[in-house]
Amino acid sequence: MDFEPETPQPAIDPAPAWPRILGAFGVALAFALAVYLLLEATRFNGTISFTFLLLLPASLSAFVCYVSDPHATRTIGQYLMVPFWLLLAVIVCSIFILREGTICVVLLGPLWMLSGMLGAWLTHALRRRGEREERGGHVRASALLVIPLLAMQVEPLVPLPTAEPVVARSIVIAAPPEKIWPLLRGIPDVRPGEGAWNISQDVLGIPRPIGARLVGGGIGADRYADWGERIKFRERITEWEPGRRLGWRFLFDDVAGWGYTDRHLMPNSAYFTVTTGGYTVEPLGDGRSRVTLDTHYRITTPVNGYSEMWGQLFLGDLENNLLALVKGRAERGAARE
Repeated sequence: MDFEPETPQPAIDPAPAWPRILGAFGVALAFALAVYLLLEATRFNGTISFTFLLLLPASLSAFVCYVSDPHATRTIGQYLMVPFWLLLAVIVCSIFILREGTICVVLLGPLWMLSGMLGAWLTHALRRRGEREERGGHVRASALLVIPLLAMQVEPLVPLPTAEPVVARSIVIAAPPEKIWPLLRGIPDVRPGEGAWNISQDVLGIPRPIGARLVGGGIGADRYADWGERIKFRERITEWEPGRRLGWRFLFDDVAGWGYTDRHLMPNSAYFTVTTGGYTVEPLGDGRSRVTLDTHYRITTPVNGYSEMWGQLFLGDLENNLLALVKGRAERGAARE
């Protein structure tokens, strides 16, 4: 009787797994911090780069999965949990050590999660393939950690795409245009509770406007906006049609003193610039009007489509709040007459 030779089985390390897992996470976080500091120091796109947003989380997840499972015995489900715990650790470090703001963390989270899951899945697939190819998959999986370092050398040579999206929101107000126009020029005394509840300001903490005033009139006049937290900016009037259209160009003269913590989201940066905006009033008859607020901005990132999605949420929330403020004031004024 012929006996087939038994396939040699890898020796199972009897040592507990948690020191190896914690060590892998520690190395991954230290590597992420080093890349973060290096990108910030170079100032070329900084953390708004393809390397940091997409390649780094995949490589870190692959590294942690490989190191914490030396014998390739864990399931794909266990591998896919690694990006979740890694992201959680990154969020804690970002908020309490790097002092990043909530908005930056929210923007980063989905990209890091999806990229990390791809890295974990790819590592699991390569390791299974490596069992059949005599550890060839192991080498390819561990080599993923080198990809961000190589990408950092190449990425500055590749120009980022630029997009110029527009966000616009409308509201119907039970008041004629002549009653609405003075409010569009500026509301200097916004009271707590005015406006509309929204995710961006009431959950994520983007400041609310506390007042705006127009100095002068017509094209060339300046509208001064105060949003609290030392956030003040100007709007230079570029369109002036009383009762119909008020347009402006944003002027951010002194963002250095802003108390808002999301420093990567300043509105006049190289990768995100708010440019123009304005109100349009359309009479509907029966004493009603439709008011539209539009905001134009420019973005230069490796993920412009993703950024535009968040722009629709954040800027849309800010616009809806301002429109609700105008509606409340105009309709209360019309009711008193």
